[in-house]
Amino acid sequence: MDKNGNPVLPQKFSSFSSSAREEKLRESDRNLSLGNIKLETHEKKELDLAKTQIKEDEEGENADEERKDEDASHGEEANPPAENEPDFATLSEEVDQFLASLANTEKSDEVPEIPESVIEKFLNVVEKTLKKYDNEDEKWLPEHDDLPLLPAIGRVMRLTTETEKYYADPKYAHAMNHAGGILHLSMAFLEEEFYLLLLEDPHVDSHRTSSFGRNHESDRCVLPPSSAAEGEGESKEPSLPYPSETIEWLREIATTMISAGYITECCQIFSIARRNAFESSLSLLGFERPSIDDLVRMAWEPLEGEIATWIKAFKHALMKGFPCERDLANKVFNDNKKISAEFFSNLVSEAILHLLNFPEAMFMTKCSAEKLFKMLDIYEALKDSEIAIESFFPEGDVKDGEEDPTASYKLDLKSEVAAVRSHIGELAKAIFCELERSIKADTTKNPVPGGAVHPLTRYVMNYLKYVCAYKNTLEEIFREHHKTSCDNDEKPEKGNDNNNHNNNNDDDDNPFAAQLVEVMDLLNSNLDTKSKLYKDISLSHIFLMNNGRYIVQKIKGSEEASALLGETWIRNRSADVRNYHKSYQRETWSKLLACLKNDGLVVKGNVQKPVLKERFKSFNAMFEEIHRTQSAWVVSDEQLKSELRVSIQAVVVQAYRSFKGRFEQNFRDLRQTEKYIKFSVEDLERYVDELFEGNPTSMVRRR
Repeated sequence: MDKNGNPVLPQKFSSFSSSAREEKLRESDRNLSLGNIKLETHEKKELDLAKTQIKEDEEGENADEERKDEDASHGEEANPPAENEPDFATLSEEVDQFLASLANTEKSDEVPEIPESVIEKFLNVVEKTLKKYDNEDEKWLPEHDDLPLLPAIGRVMRLTTETEKYYADPKYAHAMNHAGGILHLSMAFLEEEFYLLLLEDPHVDSHRTSSFGRNHESDRCVLPPSSAAEGEGESKEPSLPYPSETIEWLREIATTMISAGYITECCQIFSIARRNAFESSLSLLGFERPSIDDLVRMAWEPLEGEIATWIKAFKHALMKGFPCERDLANKVFNDNKKISAEFFSNLVSEAILHLLNFPEAMFMTKCSAEKLFKMLDIYEALKDSEIAIESFFPEGDVKDGEEDPTASYKLDLKSEVAAVRSHIGELAKAIFCELERSIKADTTKNPVPGGAVHPLTRYVMNYLKYVCAYKNTLEEIFREHHKTSCDNDEKPEKGNDNNNHNNNNDDDDNPFAAQLVEVMDLLNSNLDTKSKLYKDISLSHIFLMNNGRYIVQKIKGSEEASALLGETWIRNRSADVRNYHKSYQRETWSKLLACLKNDGLVVKGNVQKPVLKERFKSFNAMFEEIHRTQSAWVVSDEQLKSELRVSIQAVVVQAYRSFKGRFEQNFRDLRQTEKYIKFSVEDLERYVDELFEGNPTSMVRRR
């Protein structure tokens, strides 16, 4: 009742509003907080209103009884009470008949007779039942409900609305006021029951022993996190968070509240409870929404863990959480598809916008090489979400000529996700470009002992191996940000033009492949500079051979890297390794082989023994020095080591075998022979097999 005595009708539905991203988030935090929300204030207000109205009705009834008693005292004897009171089913049937009669007399000016006694008794029974459940004398279990409460509340609602047009009649006004008070009391009761049902734990016995206790301490019903930990390739439908009977109760309560005009209250309760549940499901996965400032200042190790948690929570929301909420809303609001669509659209929109704050914070962090892979993981998760968003808001769900209420949500979300994804892509490219700067910055002046593979080579190639596992993603990123240069201050020196071009990739067609070639050129140039740190030219060739072979093997071992660099690049780099091999052999063994030549040994058919002795002495000394030095050198690739030894034996040992067999008979006795011919062919073979082991050995000690 308003101040003028006119009936107050229940509130009507006010649709959810949407605006820009920040406004949406502020509005969500202000009105529909994802924290714990209690409804006592709202319920108390409703109950106070209903109880006040009922009290007024009771006072009016008492006044009527007093007047009747006065009449009886003047000689009129009151009628005795009926011996058999009608049961609730009979009362309900009579109320239905009265409501039907009202519908049949809509066009008539005659006011139908109102069965005051029946209506009063009916309303009193409903009120008594509500108070019984509200005072916890009994718990309301719809499946064991002696008095069908929801249909009864429906009749109360119809009494309130159907009698409105006859409000001028005092009898109708009284019935309408009484019914209106009971309706408010009913709605307050259903609001609380609806909220407590939504908080019900699906893993507890479904007879609602916890959900309908008024001292219930749980504040949300969450989605089981185990579903998010299942294999990502599974295609199982997401399970609903409540048993089927609970969902049916929720649907019936929602239908009753909406029919009574309490659509706003019903939607608010459902929205608050499910938002809390959704947020809790993410918390159970470890995601607590750290602030942007905390993320920007966080050290990499804990930040790496936060990123992994965010990705898991984000995928859970897309694959399990949102589909579950959509199915639940469709079942609870089965008769109101627009409401379920609005709820789901708001939930998805607000949740994703909150989740996007995390990758936005990543864009503000410093670039460092170790962050690349996690940034690419975030990028791929955002890419997948665009497909999921499209499936959440399918086209064709509205009739011809009607406006799709979810279209704006889909467009806004896709735009937001695409913008954040672009930022992460830009960051990933900048991090990859840091690799080039790292290679340029490595200007160490200390050569690696033994000519082994340089740590820079190992780092770069292992890094690129994992980078190329994201081949498709990086190709997409570099195409999208092709105009953004790595800003190289200088290009690497080009030692071999064939190595600086990949015939299978064009810069414009695949900018990532072109960038990868530049990185390899930079590394090659850096290694060439480092090779000049060795005083022994032969060792510099071993160094280049080791590093070149390592690079080729790493590229061949990665299908993605091989596809990016191309067969031509691999062939050219393999040719470089062979050239280093030839240069080493020429630099190391050419002087030794000169000792085994026939030039100057035979003059007019006679062997020049002094020259022969000098040749053997020179060979012995040079080979001992080579063995002592190069047994400490390192060739870690077993195949390359074997190839080197085989080539040395093929040239040096064979030449020695021929020279020794031809001239050893020129020495007079065994003593002289042992003095100048220190090595047998077998000794030479054994010593060659000791080269490049990284362990210096002494021939003198061994002999």
